[in-house]
Amino acid sequence: MAKFTVTQFISESDATAARVESTYHKVTWRLMSFIFVCWVLNYLDCVNVSFAQLQLKHDLGLSDAAYGLGVSLFFIGYILLEVPSTLWLKKIGARLTISRIMILWGGISTAMAFMTTPAQFYIARILLGAAEAGFWPGIILYLTYWYPGARRARITSRFLLAIAAAGVIRRAAVGLDPA
Repeated sequence: MAKFTVTQFISESDATAARVESTYHKVTWRLMSFIFVCWVLNYLDCVNVSFAQLQLKHDLGLSDAAYGLGVSLFFIGYILLEVPSTLWLKKIGARLTISRIMILWGGISTAMAFMTTPAQFYIARILLGAAEAGFWPGIILYLTYWYPGARRARITSRFLLAIAAAGVIRRAAVGLDPA
């Protein structure tokens, strides 16, 4: 039976703790960089319709009320499919669900460039909301796979910082002083 001194035990536990911290640092850097960018893009996509408001209203012949309806229709698709998307996420996994969301979301956002009628605008907004449903709970679930409860609040707060970064990008894009 090997004898360990207190000093050996402390140095071995410090080395293990250092390896754990190093592993979490690598995981955080790789995983959170991608998730952070995804959340920035998600937020910018949610507000991008406001950037194009004048052009959309002119090109599609929308009144203020019709534009407002189109913008709000996003939430119809989002609300209707949030729970089913989250249940499906639990069944097939976060990776596949988040991939599905990102691919559909990108395709629908791209297709919006080809809209020519108010009806297409309305349909695109409903479909965009439906595509994005489950993104938030999917990311939160995915974070539970990588981080234990003791680390999750800290990592979730880093994820939420993407909204502030998106706000800075948005202000810079419209030419406003971010201060």
